[in-house]
Amino acid sequence: MSSTGSETVIGNAKIVLAERVIERGWIVVADGRIAGFGEGRAPAGSADAHGDLIMPGLIELHTDHLEAHYVPRPKVFWDPIAAVVSYDGQLATSGITTVLDSLRVWREDGAGEDGRAGLMAESIASAREADLLRCDHFLHLRCEIPAADVVEEAKALIGRPDVRLMSVMDHTPGQRQFRDEGKLRDYYRGKGAGMTDAELDTLFERRIASQKAYAATNMPAIVALAHHYAIPLASHDDTTEENVSDAVRDSVAVAEFPTTMEAARGLHRAGIGILMGAPNVVRGGSHSGNIAAVDLACEGLLDILSSDYVPSSLLMAALQLPQRVPAIDLASAIRTVTKRPAEAVGLGDRGEIAIGKRADLIRVHVARDIPVVRCVWREGRRVA
Repeated sequence: MSSTGSETVIGNAKIVLAERVIERGWIVVADGRIAGFGEGRAPAGSADAHGDLIMPGLIELHTDHLEAHYVPRPKVFWDPIAAVVSYDGQLATSGITTVLDSLRVWREDGAGEDGRAGLMAESIASAREADLLRCDHFLHLRCEIPAADVVEEAKALIGRPDVRLMSVMDHTPGQRQFRDEGKLRDYYRGKGAGMTDAELDTLFERRIASQKAYAATNMPAIVALAHHYAIPLASHDDTTEENVSDAVRDSVAVAEFPTTMEAARGLHRAGIGILMGAPNVVRGGSHSGNIAAVDLACEGLLDILSSDYVPSSLLMAALQLPQRVPAIDLASAIRTVTKRPAEAVGLGDRGEIAIGKRADLIRVHVARDIPVVRCVWREGRRVA
């Protein structure tokens, strides 16, 4: 952006608005907000975007990628604040300006899955206080319902002002995404050093026992906690009509990664926003053999995209959607990674280019169908 006094101006850009695209236009930012935009020649003194896309910064509701920075190898734990800073930098250069860091609110002995949610929440806060972060960070508490201590661990975190979403999950063998137990075995065999069948038998027996012992009481307790603190609630891996009924009963706002068309249709009829993985779009299907996100998009059942485990996939998937689904134009596709996720968690001050909204913006150059984020601004300040 080119600065003149208290304003910054960028021109000769393809500007993606919430409902349409300005093929050649300009935008003005003042005091960290969108002050103006228009079509045609930019005001004098503007910076030249050379025809690149200017769009709102991407908004990410569910990313597991922080774990890869904190535990880069099995049993190798990095400095947690340094891990947060590294992760934040990767998000920003992928075009993400607001992120809900997905923290696992459970621990499981024997599976190497200590979520360390409290430690990571404090590390994110410390990095924020030291002005080390490029993105705006909030928390998404992922609550594994069969875990014995999940309610107490959630209670310890939910009073934090940065908590914006809670999700209820059940990864018990035979449930939801892992209704086919073989998929869960394949997942663990391919994870880290892998697990033997005997080890998996022991793990699965313990998980099934935990589900029987705790799920029936933990589920209503977590739902009540979310409603008491007015935190939006997400379901996870809805598969059956019964799962959909549970989501409706619990006043779920977002359904993450439904695994079947049956579930997605039921969720849509109930007015629940459907979130799918951007890697699913980029790869042309689910890595776990579930429903393809593009198939949902073709039926008008896709509301929000999440990068899940590949930060750069969020922008790639949004730009690919119009090519994969003719009924979706560029503005509609970009809404799945900006305006809609913002609205789902009550962040009404961002997610679109509109007068008075936060100037969270990205400049994107596309070559050979690969998008590259050239510049990132958060509240008008360039951060990448």
